[in-house]
Amino acid sequence: MAYRVKPDRRGNAGFGQPHVRIATPWGLWQRTRRIGPQQEVKVFPDYSRLLGQTLQATDRRAPATGAIRKRRRGEGTDFRQLREYRQGDSLRSIDWKATARQRKPIAREYQEERDQQVVFLLDCGRRMLAREQDGSEQGSHFDHALQAVLTLGFVAQKQGDAVGLMCFGGAGTGADGRWLAPAKGRAGFDRLLAGVYDVQPGETAPDYTQAAGALMKKLSKRAFVVLITNLRDEDDLAMRNACELLGTRHMVLCASLREQALDRAAAAPVAGFQDALRQPAAMLYLQQRREAIRRLGLRANALVDVAPGQLSAALIGRYLDIKESGQL
Repeated sequence: MAYRVKPDRRGNAGFGQPHVRIATPWGLWQRTRRIGPQQEVKVFPDYSRLLGQTLQATDRRAPATGAIRKRRRGEGTDFRQLREYRQGDSLRSIDWKATARQRKPIAREYQEERDQQVVFLLDCGRRMLAREQDGSEQGSHFDHALQAVLTLGFVAQKQGDAVGLMCFGGAGTGADGRWLAPAKGRAGFDRLLAGVYDVQPGETAPDYTQAAGALMKKLSKRAFVVLITNLRDEDDLAMRNACELLGTRHMVLCASLREQALDRAAAAPVAGFQDALRQPAAMLYLQQRREAIRRLGLRANALVDVAPGQLSAALIGRYLDIKESGQL
């Protein structure tokens, strides 16, 4: 007997022993038996369609031939070639073995390495449980954040960058403190997918300062850190401290998910007493949110404040802008 099952959530799913009811030869009685072993399967999200839709918008910008590189002469990390020593070159660039063979000063020329690390700092706290009430957005805010992580991770590995992730704020869900060290190539992306398929948001409040400190201990090399959360007006001080701490060594991009229900409530016409209460409350909340973001003191290119459904495209666009500008 075969049957099809469509899981309604990702993570680990269990299948118990099948129950069978067996009739006796004369049909007078029926006996119930359990047969076969219990099984556990991993349910991965189906991001094939979502990845395709998002990547179609970036194909024109992301080159298909490989990573975006800008060559700079100097003492970078990648050896490029040997050449004759020129006036003004550092003495440390001299290759003494080649100099002895050629009987003239030979220097090493390096090119700056443009393949970097992209590390996601993903909020798994209670705010990421939010859903749009009208059903216009499929899944929770956390599901959209996870989609953005995997989509940008896919683009970054195509660009030759290493991709990693750390979760915070999800105590009791198996997500708190989960760490995936940056890794390159398709193997690194597959490792990212396998490492987050069962991550679920919890009911705890996020601690941005603690998360930033923990990530600083794990990352020694400079990285592009993408912090994904849902900002509130009371978060301005903690988030500012976290961004300043991360910014001492890394390039930081803060991505905040905005509830579309509040935007609609603030823009809706007033047709009754309930609307008259709802609209100013929504406008006050959005104003406080804007003030909190302003107090963060982040540059315009270091902050993304978008609706959940637009997060993937916004992060990819910002990543490619930074990559092309040579800031990474």
